[in-house]
Amino acid sequence: MPDSKSLFLIVMLLLVTPTGAVSPGVQRVRSEMLVSTSWLADHLHDKNVVILHVARERTHYEAGHIPGARALLWSDLVTTRDGLANELPSVEQLQQVFSKLGVGNNARIILYGDTAGLSAARAYFTLDYLGHGQRTALLDGGLEKWKVEGRTVSTDPVASEQAEFTPKIQAGALTNLNAMQDYSSRATTLSTSKLAIIDARPDEQYTGTAVAGTGLRNGHIPGATSLYWTKEIVSRENPAMRAVSELQQLFETAGIKPGDKVVTYCTSGVQASYAYFVAKYLGYDVTMYDGSFSEWSKAEGTKVVSGQNPK
Repeated sequence: MPDSKSLFLIVMLLLVTPTGAVSPGVQRVRSEMLVSTSWLADHLHDKNVVILHVARERTHYEAGHIPGARALLWSDLVTTRDGLANELPSVEQLQQVFSKLGVGNNARIILYGDTAGLSAARAYFTLDYLGHGQRTALLDGGLEKWKVEGRTVSTDPVASEQAEFTPKIQAGALTNLNAMQDYSSRATTLSTSKLAIIDARPDEQYTGTAVAGTGLRNGHIPGATSLYWTKEIVSRENPAMRAVSELQQLFETAGIKPGDKVVTYCTSGVQASYAYFVAKYLGYDVTMYDGSFSEWSKAEGTKVVSGQNPK
């Protein structure tokens, strides 16, 4: 059997193109970002596993949650800043939230919640920004699948002891208006930009046939491609992630190539969180524009285009 050094050389030879460059088509699916209901059932009582039920209202948690899950409310995850909804709170506030929930620095964090996985995806983005994404996963299929399988739910409140939670900010997870203007310019002017901008809103909001929100212009950010986040799950009633091959086909159809830098946005950074999660799961280098179309549409000097993929 070859030694470890020989194995490394063999792998590199398989990955390297004839020119000597590593093939841009090689991407590792980050399978650790999803856990199954059966995995969670087997690890429900592990001391290092922290389960967070993410919900807009506490009543969703109180109506029935996975045993041992702790309630993470939407109001603790987002804030309104400069008239923009669903912005990240301060790092200090988020640190207090997760510390109070007992999310320690070595915990394996499992997320699920309401709105077909959207809230959980936003929590994932937040934890990834705080430097804890590498040990965080979504529960595939969420509470919906857990219930369909007849697994136990609880209405008992779960107490938690405060734990040390240390933020390690990953600035690359988040992008702002100025950077987004640069991304848009590159996507519309460079044919080999190796950049993909995902608009995670419904198709009709992307094309401009429907209004995204009060006071917003119709259309999308120039250079963006449409990939409505719900296409990445089986259905809202069964919010299990589609198979990797199906997700890769969705990305390919949207013109997103392996090796592209991916930027996600939506109306206010919620649907974009799911697109962020899926892109990262598929192995892309990804960032999210949290101000999203709400900020872009109202900003001076920004262009909005309508129709399907115009330049």
